Amino acid sequence: MGNSFYDKVHLHPVIAAVSDVENLQKAIKSSCEIIFLLTGSIFNLEDIVKRVKESNKNIYIHIDLLDGFSRDLTALNYISQKIKPDGIITTKSNLIKPAKDMGLFTIQRLFILDSLSVETGIKSVKETRPDAIEIMPGIMSKITKNIHERTNRPIITGGLILEKEDVIKSLQAGAIGISTSKEEIWNI
Repeated sequence: MGNSFYDKVHLHPVIAAVSDVENLQKAIKSSCEIIFLLTGSIFNLEDIVKRVKESNKNIYIHIDLLDGFSRDLTALNYISQKIKPDGIITTKSNLIKPAKDMGLFTIQRLFILDSLSVETGIKSVKETRPDAIEIMPGIMSKITKNIHERTNRPIITGGLILEKEDVIKSLQAGAIGISTSKEEIWNI
């Protein structure tokens, strides 16, 4: 499953971040190979995942942002067995290892606010060893490079990616992918 992520992000490093189900079809029709789902509920998640997988794209769901699911191992197990996304995104470091044990590709999202959050994030990543890290905001190329060098984990940048130049700078800093909800960037 992990190779599929790396293969697809190598083909197209821009990842469609979908925060409104109304934009899902646009993401499916885009040239993006990967979709990060930042919305959904107990009522529509299974259908969303099915639609994305039928389009031969990968879908990674941000489990912290789902409505109607608790943020615990029971919900994670249900999502893994019944919904079957390609992987998860979470800020909750305690869910990374169990998700990996369930065969899910794991992306740990880090919000970088100051130097303390950089150090705390690096420590967490070294302990949990997610398959990839998403750094937010994604426009901090020096921080992206620093975290990549110190964790030796694949980096995805996201948040405040507004134009093609932001994508290029993130890739030059060592990111393997860039997640954005800006539809005009999905097809660059």
